[in-house]
Parts: sequence; structure tokens; C-alpha cells
Amino acid sequence: MIAFLRGRVHSKQPNRVVVDVDGVGYDVFVPLSTFYDLGDEGSEVALRTYLHVREDALQLYGFLTELERQVFERLIAISGIGPKLAIAVLSGIDTRDLVAAVQRGDVARLTGIPGIGKKTAERIVLELRDRLMQLVAPAATGVAPIVSAADRFRADLLSALQNLGYHRQQAEKAIDAAVTSAPDATFEQALRGALRELMR
Repeated sequence: MIAFLRGRVHSKQPNRVVVDVDGVGYDVFVPLSTFYDLGDEGSEVALRTYLHVREDALQLYGFLTELERQVFERLIAISGIGPKLAIAVLSGIDTRDLVAAVQRGDVARLTGIPGIGKKTAERIVLELRDRLMQLVAPAATGVAPIVSAADRFRADLLSALQNLGYHRQQAEKAIDAAVTSAPDATFEQALRGALRELMR
């Protein structure tokens, strides 16, 4: 499980960046929105990541914002949408524009994204309308949501546990117990605490 990377840009190309973390190079797939905001080679970078486990490979996907990562995770939960198509979606439309299009049921806007046909666009609208509204309810008004450090901390813990195969409801209960028992814990301590709760 790798939930976060901080290091330097070793090399980059559209949809892909190698991040040097203390001499170890991590090959990370990224949406174009993240690629364009990355600095030049040698500059510092911090990415929130999602580790996709396949039988024949471990693939790491990176995002500059928590919103991007959460939208990515919701996209890949839809039948027929894998990580590469989800990255293509986030590369083809700004994240907030995507949320707005889903909320409006704007299938035509979604089919304008390369690789997205009408049926896939309709599925995205059907399955994500409520889920994305929970993420950025103020998006339609153009007001950016305020995400507290505690919310980001819990979101990172949830992502880590889901990457390990735990169901969301199980993971959220374990996180609640771990954070309540040790409110000042670091990420690693809270993650270990949540795992202990899940093993009971």
C-alpha cells in the first residue's frame, strides 16, 4: 500500500511521471491536470496516490489534489471503467467541470471526452450523481469546499484500508475507533490502530 509520495520529479511525460523518493524511482500514472501542474525535472512534488493491484502488475496512480483522487476512485468503482479510462476522463475534463456535468446529467459533455461513449457516459451520470454531490456539494455554485486536515487524514486512512481490500463500512468503523482512542496519532500509528480493530 502506497498512499502518498513526496520527492523530486526525476522525469515526466504526459500521463506519466517518475518520482525520486530518497533514491527510489516510483513510476506513477497521472492525469494531464496533474502533469501540467508538476514542476520541471528536479523540482519537489507531493502526490496522493492509489495503488492498483493486478495479477500481473502493481500500478501506481498519482494526483495533486484529494478531490482528483476521490473522483478517480469513484470512477473505477463503475463496472467497465478501469484505471486507465478513469485517468483519461480526468485528463479530458476539469474535475469540477466533471462534477457539474454529472450533476446536470450532461451526457453530451461527457461523450466529448476521448474514449467515453454514450453508454459509458450515461452509466457515469447514473452511478456518480449522488456520490460526487457528497464530495463537492458546493461545486455547482462555484464555491470550493473547505476540507479540514482531519477530513483529509481520515480520507487517507480510508484509502489505505480500501487498497488493502477492506470494505468501506468496515474501514470507517475501524478508523473511528482508532482515532477516538488515539486522537494525536500519526498516520502510521492510526493505520496500525485501525488494522488492529479490523483483526478483532
